[in-house]
Amino acid sequence: MRGRNEYVSGSTQAPYRLTSRASPSSSISPPYSPFNPSPSSPDGRRRSSAGLFRVIFVVLWNPLQCQPRHVEGMVCCYADKMLIPQFSASSNGKQFSSISSSFFSQVPPSTLFNSGPCQTVRRLKRAFVVRAESDYYSLLGVSKNATKSEIKSAYRKLARSYHPDVNKEPGAEQKFKDISNAYEVLSDDEKRSIYDKYGEAGLKGAGMGMGDFSNPFDLFESLFEGMGGMGGMGGMGGSRAARNRPIQGDDESYNLVLNFKEAVFGVEKEIEITRLESCATCDGSGAKPGTKPTKCNTCGGQGQVVSSARTPLGVFQQVMTCSTCNGTGESFTPCNTCGGDGRVRRTKRISLKVPPGVDSGSRLRVRSEGNAGRRGGPPGDLYVFIDVLSDPVLKRDGTNILFTCKVSYIDAILGTTVKVPTVDGMVDLKIPAGTQPGTTLVMAKKGVPFLGKPNTRGDQLVRVQVEIPKRLSSEEKKLIEELASLNKTKTANSRR
Repeated sequence: MRGRNEYVSGSTQAPYRLTSRASPSSSISPPYSPFNPSPSSPDGRRRSSAGLFRVIFVVLWNPLQCQPRHVEGMVCCYADKMLIPQFSASSNGKQFSSISSSFFSQVPPSTLFNSGPCQTVRRLKRAFVVRAESDYYSLLGVSKNATKSEIKSAYRKLARSYHPDVNKEPGAEQKFKDISNAYEVLSDDEKRSIYDKYGEAGLKGAGMGMGDFSNPFDLFESLFEGMGGMGGMGGMGGSRAARNRPIQGDDESYNLVLNFKEAVFGVEKEIEITRLESCATCDGSGAKPGTKPTKCNTCGGQGQVVSSARTPLGVFQQVMTCSTCNGTGESFTPCNTCGGDGRVRRTKRISLKVPPGVDSGSRLRVRSEGNAGRRGGPPGDLYVFIDVLSDPVLKRDGTNILFTCKVSYIDAILGTTVKVPTVDGMVDLKIPAGTQPGTTLVMAKKGVPFLGKPNTRGDQLVRVQVEIPKRLSSEEKKLIEELASLNKTKTANSRR
């Protein structure tokens, strides 16, 4: 990778340079369109009421030609729609026509590689796809200045609302994936910093657990996956092997409720989850045993379909993944057990070890216990969200435990020993003579273990509350009056 916006293929099969040119200092300025009202943004990114999108200039360069020639073009992407500009001839090769009402043409993208000086250019072996970037902050419904706590709270609320086990509406599962991905990025300081500066492309370019982008066309294919490809570009729609690659399963979640002591000392729980597991009948293929897959009749084996719509600006083309074969390019007789999905929902009991020191909001990750993947892909993970019930007597403050101890004014004056409840049971606590109301006494190492350090514990803080009686017997009142008289005499003598 060269710099922030340039990706160079190392393959001799595709000697091309792909460059994103959106800087205001570029020699080619992005033309005006309804989807690009302000074309001079430094990084080519636009924000609208529908989300964030990017204007990308694609430059294809063939170093094998004697005289340098290139083709410059623009691809506008908005709301997952791809707009293909019209070409016009010039002495230096193919250039885009000037802005007019017919700027967006119905000429297929293959024209870019089949016309004029581009006929000698080797065809690219891999595909690149363009789509709108996701705005992670908008997905979670938080501002860019949101704290980790606010992001976490928003994620938990949305994750529960859109979880496939709870929400059966179309698109709920995809929404769940999107918000989970957004949370994983924004909850990590390093990933969030990269995302704020460079967007999704920066995360992928940095290899932050979002795919292998060693090849620039793999970068585009993974970055903009979902629009299915740029149909008609001479084999640039992605290989069938790529479309049929194994897909990791979705993560599963479970809410676990613990009592106060279970959270403090940890516990081993047996939980029951419902998840997708590989179908034993078809061995996860989704096809009926004994049958063979055939070419999809809808897309002709391409895995994608192209739809066009005429507008006052020209013809808009949208490339989408084939809904019949889900982008595989193949059709098969579905398995009677799983209905063609290759997975079936089953219930499983799992033994879960909860470490000491967890609290409400803690999240435990159990690897490979999520939903099974597609086409032999690895399973997702299981995320267990902890909710701790409150104790009627003891209160928790991080790794410390708080308790209020009530003593009589006589015990506060003379001192005493009281029994105090702790998570370890009843413990004797000495109240020193002359203890003042509101005094806090420390019971060392009677608090909550540090998470990940079970042998290191916090303290229990005991706040002394001195009780003053509202009613006194005549004898008690007489004794207190004598004490008051004695105190006055003592005070008068001290002033002499």
